[in-house]
Amino acid sequence: MSLWAFEEGCWALGRELVCGVDEAGAGPLAGRVYAGAVILPRYLKLEGLNDSKQVSPKKREILFDQICAQAVAWAVAWVEPDEIDEIDILNSRIKAMDLAVRRLTPFPDHVLVDGNRDQGSRYALTFSHETIIQGDSRSASIAAASILAKVSRDRHMLDMAKLYPEYQFEKHKGYGTKLHYEMLDQYGPSPIHRRSFLKKWERKQ
Repeated sequence: MSLWAFEEGCWALGRELVCGVDEAGAGPLAGRVYAGAVILPRYLKLEGLNDSKQVSPKKREILFDQICAQAVAWAVAWVEPDEIDEIDILNSRIKAMDLAVRRLTPFPDHVLVDGNRDQGSRYALTFSHETIIQGDSRSASIAAASILAKVSRDRHMLDMAKLYPEYQFEKHKGYGTKLHYEMLDQYGPSPIHRRSFLKKWERKQ
């Protein structure tokens, strides 16, 4: 199946500006959740474009710059850890994706959304859209959005590693690795930890 099949279906219906949107960082114990949104030129060739999880960090950086330089429009948005605790991660993911899409100029005619969720208890995607399970490996637009979201979040976590060096965020990016839990045991939560994600850890203290 072509990486452009979903986009082609939209173009056939007269939806010229097709956007992909994806998020990164739903699972970590610390840091923001990010979303990327992008409208690509038709059949733009980007060597190695795929789900960001299948692409090496070095290649992701190259693709990030290529996407930003050649996209019709692109945007990145995020939700902070304290808001994730307040509204929960599903609402935070939906909010981040909604914010990213609404920052695009021109605004898309239709949006391809990675996954199978387009609403939470507080936030919902209300523009023309469809959800695609595993869309980041099935749609060029979503794959590009996943690169924007992942690289933006990784860069942010490297900044956080400088701010809170004791947690070694540069190594685990906030995910719940053995090292991360060891640092939590030693130092306790930082201001960027998601307290709602630490319930199990807190019960063991």
